[in-house]
Amino acid sequence: MKKPGVHQQMEVEEKLREECGVFGMYDLDGKDVAASIYYGLFALQHRGQESCGIAVSETNGPKGKVTSYKGMGLVNEVFTGDELERMKGDIGVGHVRYSTAGASTRENAQPLVLNYVKGTLALAHNGNLINAPELRKELAYSGAIFQTTIDSEVVAYHIARERVKTKNVESAVLNAMKKIRGAYSLVIMSPRKLIGARDPYGFKPLCIGRRDNAYIITSETCALETLGAEYIRDVEPGEVVTITKDGIKSDTSMCLPKEQQARCIFEYIYFARPDSHIDGVSVYGSRIKAGRFLAMDSPVEADIVVGVPESGNAAAMGYAMESGIPYGTAFVKNSYVGRTFIKPKQSTRESSVKIKLNVLREAVAGKRVIMIDDSIVRGTTSDRIVKMLRDAGAREVHMRVSSPPFLWPCYFGTDVPAREQLIAYNRSVEEIRQMIGADSLGYLQIDRLKELVNGLDICQGCFTGKYPMEPPEDDIRGEYEK
Repeated sequence: MKKPGVHQQMEVEEKLREECGVFGMYDLDGKDVAASIYYGLFALQHRGQESCGIAVSETNGPKGKVTSYKGMGLVNEVFTGDELERMKGDIGVGHVRYSTAGASTRENAQPLVLNYVKGTLALAHNGNLINAPELRKELAYSGAIFQTTIDSEVVAYHIARERVKTKNVESAVLNAMKKIRGAYSLVIMSPRKLIGARDPYGFKPLCIGRRDNAYIITSETCALETLGAEYIRDVEPGEVVTITKDGIKSDTSMCLPKEQQARCIFEYIYFARPDSHIDGVSVYGSRIKAGRFLAMDSPVEADIVVGVPESGNAAAMGYAMESGIPYGTAFVKNSYVGRTFIKPKQSTRESSVKIKLNVLREAVAGKRVIMIDDSIVRGTTSDRIVKMLRDAGAREVHMRVSSPPFLWPCYFGTDVPAREQLIAYNRSVEEIRQMIGADSLGYLQIDRLKELVNGLDICQGCFTGKYPMEPPEDDIRGEYEK
């Protein structure tokens, strides 16, 4: 039987998805952190809507006692006030998940909690390992029994195994990092320490903040702002940060030269919240720039520029600023639609576009419209949105895309599907334009990507096929369900 493509899904969703959001907190004054972690996860909800969880511990309590709770659904669906009240502890980690490896089940929800000879470990992971199958096999042959089908458990096992041989947990994390390959931002709770680790390429974001006498390690700065916490700095690619009663310790022995780093460009184009800053670069600013570049490189005469909510809006604003064409609102988004992945059939999924978005007829009727979206993956949504604008009376519809065409899959935790499912695979821009029914179509040029992020080094693998590390030879998605 043929293996499914690397990111082939049963339910086909046009929009890209990101794997997860992580949040860790240690209150050095001994105050409970569960409620703060809840609000932090709430701010990271855009990074994953399938499942969530929190694990907390008391640093002065019995060593090894961890209280955890996780479930399927949104943060405010899984946790009640009573549940949070029960979670006593001054140190803890939390997680929101969208699965790119491992099925969407409660067993695969995080954080993962391990009890082992040195105590306990709770781990939350964002990213995708490309050598997880062989590491998992190696562990299984030495007697490991797995409770989940996610690569995060492979990371947790390796840290626990290394901890038996090392003087402290941060050394165990470093040793594990020498074995695992791929994308990961980790937040780890041991009985007396909170640890953050970022892969040497820096694929996924991770930052450090502080509120009063509590330290936070989390995926995005927007979660710090939600809690009224002060941003301290980003965790460097390859860095391991350890927070104890004595403050912050750092190990940079796994860091690569800057030119080898490879941040995921889609954090800036689509995934991250616009009010976040990643590695010193404003996400909102990057999207404004993308729109400006589109106006410079793919100009067209029109009456109004509109964005497809939400991530297309800032790029549309940038296009309007640069071109002088008025910015407007053409779409009303239903904020309460929630998680489309529960719809089982493609036919049902496609009709959900109209449930999510309605067109403001008065804004577009009789006008030449420039519509800006962050990406075209399969094209199944773009053609419907173009048609909706035409049905509402738009005279012309010109589509501009604030990323280059997708031509290759992603192996590092972004849900880019197999090549055969990508509309740009083996098709010209003109052929794509005809398929989606637009009057013209323009993509962001590849050489503009580094300009978006002020010259930071980025991964462009899904556009060029040139990955920062050797991709796996075999399909890795769904590997453990075999």
